[in-house]
Amino acid sequence: MRVLFIGDIVGKGGLRAVSKYVQELSREYRCSFVIANGENMAGGAGLNERGCKELFKQGVNVITSGDHVWDQHGVKNFINGMPNLLRPANLHVGQPGKGYGVYNIPIGGKICVINLMGRVFMKLQGDCPFQLADKIINEVKGKTKTIFVDFHAEATSEKIAMGRYLDGRVTAVLGTHTHTPTADEQIFPKGTAYISDVGMVGSSESILGREIEPVLHRFATGLPKRFYVNDRDVVIHGAIVEFDIKTGLASNIERIKKPVPNED
Repeated sequence: MRVLFIGDIVGKGGLRAVSKYVQELSREYRCSFVIANGENMAGGAGLNERGCKELFKQGVNVITSGDHVWDQHGVKNFINGMPNLLRPANLHVGQPGKGYGVYNIPIGGKICVINLMGRVFMKLQGDCPFQLADKIINEVKGKTKTIFVDFHAEATSEKIAMGRYLDGRVTAVLGTHTHTPTADEQIFPKGTAYISDVGMVGSSESILGREIEPVLHRFATGLPKRFYVNDRDVVIHGAIVEFDIKTGLASNIERIKKPVPNED
């Protein structure tokens, strides 16, 4: 069985690209379930209800998020009504939404998706993701052996540590947040698929999805300037994980990259 995991969706261009091509990608790679990190879909920071509904309509099964989850104020009003929309599980327990769920795979079987956030170099702080991972895995034991973790973190070392920590206990640990795909996809010794970052769905002519000039200005001068999202020249980055539904262990992980034509 295969799962398609799509990296951080940035702005209208990223949202448009995933909405248009997710079904095509699912068919091409023969995937039975789709997970997408949508935390930057709304103007480059946060999520909105309309965008989430569009992704679900077009074939995304679960949307994960990260440190920008609360950037759009309206999220707090609809997240509880969307069980397939996750926020980091290690945020304060009193915050709305949930950090993991067990879902039906359309062709049969169940899958648990866990959304965790790192703590190293992250402005939005949460509880220990390692301890919470242990707790959630124990809670879903007996429900399914297929467990996918979106680890939204800045530090590569923290991401690798999480992958090694969960090796053999989850199907995959897939890194998000830095928007730049890494070339370290692998199957760890006990059967967990891993990659430090799957990359973004955003413009190839940008700096992490933002217009180049304002970002260069800030780095070169130290002076503030508003960052705008570039919605053109979008590339979809993601990963395909193949696994055994009976054991929950992975046999292959493959990076994907799909340039999307501009809409004139």
